[in-house]
Formats: sequence, C-alpha cells, structure tokens
Amino acid sequence: MYRKGAVVSADGTTIGFRQFGSGPGVILLHGSMLAAQDFVKLAEALADDFTVTVPDRRGRGLSGPHGVDYAIEREVEDLQALLKETGASRVFGLSSGALIGLRTARVTPAIEKLALYEPPLSIDGSVPVDWVPRYRRELADGRIAAALVSVLKGLEADRVFRTLPRFVLVPPMNLVFRFQRKAKGDDVPIPDLVPTMSADMQLVAQLADTTDDYATIAADVLLLGGSRSPTYFGRALEALTGVLPHSKRVTIPKLDHSGPTDDGGPAEVAQSLRTFFA
Repeated sequence: MYRKGAVVSADGTTIGFRQFGSGPGVILLHGSMLAAQDFVKLAEALADDFTVTVPDRRGRGLSGPHGVDYAIEREVEDLQALLKETGASRVFGLSSGALIGLRTARVTPAIEKLALYEPPLSIDGSVPVDWVPRYRRELADGRIAAALVSVLKGLEADRVFRTLPRFVLVPPMNLVFRFQRKAKGDDVPIPDLVPTMSADMQLVAQLADTTDDYATIAADVLLLGGSRSPTYFGRALEALTGVLPHSKRVTIPKLDHSGPTDDGGPAEVAQSLRTFFA
C-alpha cells in the first residue's frame, strides 16, 4: 500500500505522488508514456530501506497539465518542489525522467546521489526522431493505437514492434484500448498516456547535444542500462561517463529500456539502486 500526497510547483501546477516505505528519501521519476503506476514494484523493492516517492509527472494522473509554457525548466521546478517537500537527496530517473534528473542536479545541491537509466540524450542526432511528425498527425486524428505503434517502431526499443508490420500491430492494439478507457484506483489508462510522448520529445529536442553541460554536477551518479537496449542509449551513457566527474556505469544483463518498470526487471534494477543509495 502507498500514501498519497501532493506539492505545488513554481508555476502553480499540482504534482501528485505516491509514497512507499520509510527511511532516507528517494524520488523515482518515470519516463515517457508512463505514470507512477509503472514503478510500483520498484518502489516496493526499495521500501524496506527508503521512503520512496513516485510522482505522476505533469500531464498525467494525480498531477496537473503540462501548461502552455512547458519545457525542461518546468520539470526541473517540479522535481525541486518534490525534493523540498520530502527532504530526499537521492533521485532515480528512467529515460526522459533521467534527463530531468540530470538538468536538476546541475542547479540543485540537494541531490547527492543520482541514478539514471538510459537517458535519451541525443548526440549528433543519435536519437531517432523521423517518426515524430507521423505520430503527432495520428494523435491529431484521434488514432491513438496507430500513434503508439509509431512511437514503438520509431524508437526501436521493443524487438516485437521493430520486426512486425504496422497492419499486424494496430488492430489488436485498437481492441486492447477499447477496454482500457478506465483504470483502477489512481492508475492512468494507457490510451491517456500515449499523448504524453509529444511533450517528452520536446525535452529530447531541447536537450540535444548538451552533454558538456553536466561536467559541473557534484552528485555521485550511477549510469544504468540494459544489455538488450538500442545502441543510441549506450552512446549517451558513454558520453556522460566521459563528462560526469563522479560516475559509475553498470549494464544489467537481459534487460531492455523498460527494465525498471513493472513489466521489465524491477528487482534487478532495485538491487543496483539499493547498493548505490545506501
């Protein structure tokens, strides 16, 4: 079970969260098309040792909308509000959540330990983006299942979606979505999460080729990746290893980009985090 809470960010947006366990504070930031519900197993695996706070990032679930002036600066302000509220000094981020952790650590001394799982830090165009216009057109047309397929094929993060043709993938996805318009409790239905990728790709574009910015981060940083993830994530981790003054890199066998989520290998990720955050 978890406790619910909320903070108000600098622009007045409410950021709701779930909280598990007791002990030193840890904040878990989910990635694209996810919400706090996707980190339940990871949070529970850490809850014996830490007070684990898992927010719904803005634009989903317990939190308010992205806002008209959405940018990385708003996400940094959200994390800063959570750090102040919880007193946490440890942060873990997956994918776009990892980008937020990086940017926040540059300007927030309260972060003493930062763990990042495969930030989509684009280096000389390494993160594929040619699929984004099609995805946004499909969203505008209300074709949510087709938009999700465009994301998964475009980012090449899932082997099944990389290999199977669209005409095989979209119909069953439509069928699944028809029955997922409601979710239990505080969970967000998957169809409602698909549009959030648009804002997260805005972050990827805004932070492209910013690797050198992170040379001033004073926190200890753990760089995590899965052995089955696309190579462009490894390229970002390698570049960060060369720039961050206090970093360690770990590759977790048999995991892909979804490793920290409930559908991945949260137990394996939790083992690395528990050691690092202790």
